[in-house]
This record gives sequence, structure tokens and C-alpha cells, in this order.
Amino acid sequence: MGPEIVLKGGTIYAGPTESPITNGVVLIRDGQIAAVGRRGSVRIPSGVETLDCAGLTVVAGLWNSHVHFFERKWADAANIPAPELAAQLQAMLTRYGFTSVFDTGSPWENTRRLRERIESGEVSGPRIRSTGEPLLGKDWVPPGRILKALGFMQFPAPEVTDAEGALAASKKILDSGTDGLKMFTAAPAPPFATLPSEAIRAAANEAHRRKKPVFAHPSSRDGLLAAVQGGVDVIAHTTPQSGPWDEDVLAAMRQAKVVLIPTLKLWKHLLRHDRISLGDLSAQTSTGQLRAWLGSGGVILFGTDVGGMDDYDPSEEYALMAEAGMTFRQILASLTTAPAEKFGESERLGRIAPGFAADVVVLNADPSRDVRAFAAVRHTIRDGKLIYQAAR
Repeated sequence: MGPEIVLKGGTIYAGPTESPITNGVVLIRDGQIAAVGRRGSVRIPSGVETLDCAGLTVVAGLWNSHVHFFERKWADAANIPAPELAAQLQAMLTRYGFTSVFDTGSPWENTRRLRERIESGEVSGPRIRSTGEPLLGKDWVPPGRILKALGFMQFPAPEVTDAEGALAASKKILDSGTDGLKMFTAAPAPPFATLPSEAIRAAANEAHRRKKPVFAHPSSRDGLLAAVQGGVDVIAHTTPQSGPWDEDVLAAMRQAKVVLIPTLKLWKHLLRHDRISLGDLSAQTSTGQLRAWLGSGGVILFGTDVGGMDDYDPSEEYALMAEAGMTFRQILASLTTAPAEKFGESERLGRIAPGFAADVVVLNADPSRDVRAFAAVRHTIRDGKLIYQAAR
């Protein structure tokens, strides 16, 4: 088959460690990157669809490694009209360049149906990986009336109290076909009771036996330490309630070789009805925790908790990551190569290179000058297909 699309004239960041290609060309054929280079070095076939990217910036498709599909708008995903479903995916994800996401807690059978409709080609959307329902301690879930008031679906999640129960619950979830496992290692509200260490270890071991990653919602210092000592792979939040991370915490995280999803914007969002000073303090603490982890040499994945948070715009998250000391290239890595490597996709996703899947995002401006530009998307392309285009 012939070429499908050409992106011409933009500044291309093929990967976070590579020099930019100015006046570049990306040639896409059969859903893959066929060639990339400076204009004049790549032969452009005649008659192929061309996107003029002059003055724009081109990066690999972005990952959001912490999302949720439990807002009520996703209920009965099998029967939502395709245009409406695509519009919802666009509003939350594809308009911001996300071509791959990891859902870290939702009703799995519903999310599976959502994914099936996307993969069939009926609905335009990102690749979805999911942990399904999270493991929780007993009585940690808010009452249904509170979930409803927050706009969330009510769905059963396994409550575990010991290793035997955690093993049985993790087997059931993983047997259903999920891509990983999520657990709350501490309760989401004070006094932040923690799961028993043997329960965390039993669930994590079962996931690792199947080569699946384990995410932890830590909530507190004790929850964070329990998670890393129990063998989890991904710390899904910072913990502003715990105060600054000291060297003992950082050393435990390093030894466990965990990766961190900071979700910095989330904390101010959760405190938006409280005094401004409380939100500012929470943001300062979480940003300091990220700065400490960055200085410790830790790996960072981008994620925002959208779906759990109804403010979908990630531009403030980028700004806060920069405030914590992350460079443009480190942020780009957290959006591309770092998650691709962590989730076993580094040979086909995360970079713009021949043979890689044609997941490409065209930005209105250069994020090396202002990282908020990562959120200003002109085109989102997944597998060589245009799944979002900004209105002119």
C-alpha cells in the first residue's frame, strides 16, 4: 500500500534526548512511521495527504498514565452512540494529545467495552490499558450517595484484609483480562489505615507472576512505605498530607525501583473549596516531593487522575512539573519514552522513528520554550489516523 499522510515543515522532537529536526518531514505509511528527517532528505510521494506543520512542533503520541473511566458519563459504554462517545474521549484525552492511557481504577467490564469499540475502529480514541477495580481495605469506599454527588458510578471493588483475601481478589481481577493491578495501600482519608504488608505482597506477587504492573494509591507516608516494601511498581500519587519526603522514604523508593506519577494539580483541585492557603501549601509540598524524587534520580511518568478530576486541561500539571525542576526534555520523557519502557512498549511507541507506530502529536507552539504548549494540540494521530483536529 502507498503512503497515507505526510507531516511537513514542523520542528520535530523525535525523542526526548535527540536534537530537534527543523523544517522536518514525517512520512506515515500503513499506520507506521516510514521515514523522518529534514525536508529534502525524505522523499515525499506525489498525491499523498499532507499536513502543513510550518511553525508547529511535532512529538510522539503522549501517554497519560493515570486516568479513570468511572464518571457517570461512561456508564453503559457499549450502547452510548459512537459520536457522543468519541466527543467524550476527545474532551478528556485526545484533544490534549493522549494516544495511550492507563486507567487505574474503573468498572472493568464497562471499560473493556469502551476499549473494544475504540479498537474496532467504530470510535476514535486512545489505546486503553486498565487495572479494573482497585483493591481496598474494609469500609474504605465512601457511601454510594457521596459517589453519586461527586458524579461517579458506584461499582463494587474488592475489600481485602489479609494475604489470602488479597491473593484471591488479585487472581479474580487479573483472570478477567486486566492489564495490571491497582491497590490502595492506605485509606484515602484520615487516619489513613494501611493494608497489611502481607496482603500487599501477596497481590503484587500474583501480578508479577503474570508480568503485569502494580499501581499503588499511597495516601500517607506509611502507605507509601508499605507500597514500596510490598513490591508495587508505580506510585500513583505524591503524598502532600505526609509532609516532605525525607531520605528514608527516598531510599526505600530507590531500592524498590518504583516509578512515580506526581498528579500535582490534583491536590489544589481537591482543595478548591477550602482556603487558598491550604491549596497552596498542598501544591508546595507535593511539588517539593517531586523535586526530591527528581534529585534522587527517580523515574517519573506523566499522569493527572482525570476522570477522578473533572478539570481535564493538563497545562497546569506541566507548569507545576517545571516548577519542581523538570526540564522540557524530562517532561517529554515522562509523556513518551518512560511509560513506553515501563509498560513494555519501547520498541514501537514513545518515539518518532521508522518502524514505530504512527502515534504523533502536532503542537501549536514549542514546549521547549513554555511547557504549557504540550497541552496546545493542533492534531492528534494514532496508528496513522487523525483522531483529533483543532478547530481553525
